[in-house]
Amino acid sequence: MAYGESKVYFDGSHYIAIPHTTRPSRKRKRLPEEEITIDEKEKKLVENAANNDGSPSVIEDEPFGAAVDTDTDVEQSEDKAPPGEEKPQVKRITRKELFEEAYRESLNMRKSLRKDFIYKEIRPYFKSDEKCMEYVTANMERKDRNLISRRIRMTRKANLQEFNYFCTFTYDSKLHTEDSFKYKLRHCLSNLSRRKGWKYMGVWERSPEKKRLHFHGIFYIPEGTMPGKIIQVNDYSFSSHKRQITNQNLYFIERFGRNDFEPIEDQGRMGEAMAYLMKYIEKSGERIVYSKGLPQYFISDILEDDIVCRIGMEEQKFLLFDDFSCFDEGVYMGQVSPEVIAQMRKAN
Repeated sequence: MAYGESKVYFDGSHYIAIPHTTRPSRKRKRLPEEEITIDEKEKKLVENAANNDGSPSVIEDEPFGAAVDTDTDVEQSEDKAPPGEEKPQVKRITRKELFEEAYRESLNMRKSLRKDFIYKEIRPYFKSDEKCMEYVTANMERKDRNLISRRIRMTRKANLQEFNYFCTFTYDSKLHTEDSFKYKLRHCLSNLSRRKGWKYMGVWERSPEKKRLHFHGIFYIPEGTMPGKIIQVNDYSFSSHKRQITNQNLYFIERFGRNDFEPIEDQGRMGEAMAYLMKYIEKSGERIVYSKGLPQYFISDILEDDIVCRIGMEEQKFLLFDDFSCFDEGVYMGQVSPEVIAQMRKAN
């Protein structure tokens, strides 16, 4: 018996197949959220009173990406004040958007304190303590599920690739503003991906002390496609507090500033690089930046003789032998290997 059109992924040790199902799915209807009104002036007075009581502020630095775009997330009130009176600072916002604001502000807190902080921030906009706590708990669980899903997606994409560099690009204020640095670096990497076949995944982060913007990523750079010349630079690492030799690319030095191209020579270093990126998506809430052409699965027909056993919830997945056969719409493509996987159809 063959299981056609199965989705196959690699978990780092074994290939796992998810058989094709024909269950009908419908898009879930979402009711529009009720908007609430926030008096910004009154809110600032409360915050100032809390900050002037002699106790230090809980959050000293707002994490990268915490600013809210008021043009898209917040609808400004059109109320006009009479001549000679100050216009009321009022905005309309949903409870979910209010939760997201408080969540971003609490990213640097311990998880045990974060829930209490969010509860205190949004409690005035609920009718009872119970309703507010239920809302905070449900949305904290949603955040945890989303983080797990992002980690799984990132791991599956990475395990189907053969990355060969761990790269860091550091913001240089002499060459760019932060906005132009992000825009032009992403545009440059996108062009290299489209024209030279580069593949990458990475995350933006700020250094702990100086808050300088960086981009960390794992890259697949095909041989002969590296622009510019790689030189070895002897400098000082403030994180490890010792001298180090970095491989820097002159092409990126001229356009973006300091960079580091560290070769990934074994699976152990690859695991360290993956853990490094995951640490930052958990700590800062940043989204992962992917190049095009990084699928989670490849599609193959699976023979019953290639199945070791059923696994997963309700045993809906198949654990496959390491040398299972790959078929594309009934056509034998060969035993599983990077070369064969490259020929198979992909899916996300």
